Amino acid sequence: MTALTFDYDVAVVGAGPAGVVAAVRAAELGQRTVVLQDGPLGGTCVHTGCVPTRVLAKTARLLRDVRRSGEYGIHTGPATVDWDRLKAKVQQVIDQIVAAKAIPERLDRAGVDLVTEGRGRFVDPHTLELSGTGRRVTAETVIIAVGGHSRRLPLPGIEHTLVPEHLLDLAQLPRSVAVVGSGNTGAQLVTVLRALGAEVTLLEVRQRILSTADADVAAVLHRSFTDQGVHVATGIGGVRAVEPLPDGRHRLRYDRDGTDHTLDVDQVVMSVGWPAALDGLGLETAGLTIERDRISVDRYRRTSVPHILVAGDADGEAALVQAAEADGAVAATTAALGPRTMARYDVLPTGGFTNPDYGQVGLTEHQARVEVPGCLVATVAYAANERAIIDSRTTGLLKLISGPHLETVLGAHAVGEDALEVIQAIATAMAAGIDIATLSRVPFAYPTYTSIIATAAAQLLGDSPPAPP
Repeated sequence: MTALTFDYDVAVVGAGPAGVVAAVRAAELGQRTVVLQDGPLGGTCVHTGCVPTRVLAKTARLLRDVRRSGEYGIHTGPATVDWDRLKAKVQQVIDQIVAAKAIPERLDRAGVDLVTEGRGRFVDPHTLELSGTGRRVTAETVIIAVGGHSRRLPLPGIEHTLVPEHLLDLAQLPRSVAVVGSGNTGAQLVTVLRALGAEVTLLEVRQRILSTADADVAAVLHRSFTDQGVHVATGIGGVRAVEPLPDGRHRLRYDRDGTDHTLDVDQVVMSVGWPAALDGLGLETAGLTIERDRISVDRYRRTSVPHILVAGDADGEAALVQAAEADGAVAATTAALGPRTMARYDVLPTGGFTNPDYGQVGLTEHQARVEVPGCLVATVAYAANERAIIDSRTTGLLKLISGPHLETVLGAHAVGEDALEVIQAIATAMAAGIDIATLSRVPFAYPTYTSIIATAAAQLLGDSPPAPP
């Protein structure tokens, strides 16, 4: 029997944040649009990524506050964790967020068709075959918004390790854990696992943790991890193997300084990258090539095949919901109107819910000094912020970077309580093009963590040279 064929202006492969935004925007611009999805709606962030991680981070914060409540005259017993109840809470939150997003209803209101008959595979540059039914969808433009997945290293015994999204599959809390990789996800797992009572070792091949963060932010977090009893080993030569032990634990073999080391732990969690989920798409049939698990795109989200666009993780860049949504809007606009708009990644806030939190936007200090000669940098310690003193959360800093004449904010980096909220405020200012003088005049509420922004801006004003005539 001949497979049925549907004809559309735009076909979106994937119903995560990038795909949903792309589909709704394309429909708003008058395109006959379909979304192809073969799993739960909402993307990995909601189901196995940042949402469950944030619930675990909330748990870690509650434990921290309960354990320090005696400083404020509150007497409590020892704080313990019921792992089964915590896992149930995580699932409850996921279900609530899925319901709140109401993706099927949102797509329906926009006039977008939703097809959940399996993942689409290119059979020619304009046609996708659905794996579940064999039906085919043709479209003038295809937007690939498939998201990503945790990387598994090709090493002996990799089957004995976990990836971050499988932590909640464990029947009980591990007593000892090795976390391999200190990016955003790895750093957050360190905080969570240590707060829950595990002995944690963090292994990183680079010379410092959080290699994409500002160096001073990474240094503060490294010291904080060490103070919390985490063993941090940077500059390792790499993981060699993972071996199961007779008692159910695991032996991790790694190289450091040319010497073989072993570490026996209950669990090994690999947090070593997030490649795009491109397997099975038939990209070669569409004329696309994959380079290092990614599809290259231009500023308008076009690939080397102009009618095939990419939104979200498939480009191998920032694997973030906020980036994916921006990508989706740009891809849809390109599909409907041509290359007219671009996303502003220079104002993209990123960070992690660690202990303490950290966040960043724009250029790091090192990048700014290379790219913008004469740039100015102000650093304010959290210990100078009244809210941090009140909350006994004085570990941390805010670094604010401006152009040489305070005409623009080039970047900001924070580590400390509510660091991402502080950074979000600065990202808003950057998007609006606010200069340092204007930023210094914003009447921040007192006492708040965000008022540290005004302190940093005032410091820059005091340190700045006069503007040229």
